[in-house]
Amino acid sequence: MRNVVVAFALLAAAGCETVNDDIPANDDPRYACSTANLGSLVGQPATQRLGTEAMRISNSRTIRWIRPGDMVTMDHRLDRLNIMLDAAIVVTGFNCG
Repeated sequence: MRNVVVAFALLAAAGCETVNDDIPANDDPRYACSTANLGSLVGQPATQRLGTEAMRISNSRTIRWIRPGDMVTMDHRLDRLNIMLDAAIVVTGFNCG
């Protein structure tokens, strides 16, 4: 019987979520995305370097590359930069969310 009680206690503890306060939530205004200064990157091929530069310029923490026909979630993230690509994997535009 004691083993059953211990097993249930371990299962209950496994379902608990811990929160790391050092990692800001995705709605942290310090990481609010802005596309205002990204115009010079439109028309360039998509590369890791371009993505890194776009994140730096836009102040975002994450990026999402979106190609024609890609399905994307509709959740809004204040800290996410969406990079729109054409069929040739060239940047066509940006938006936040």
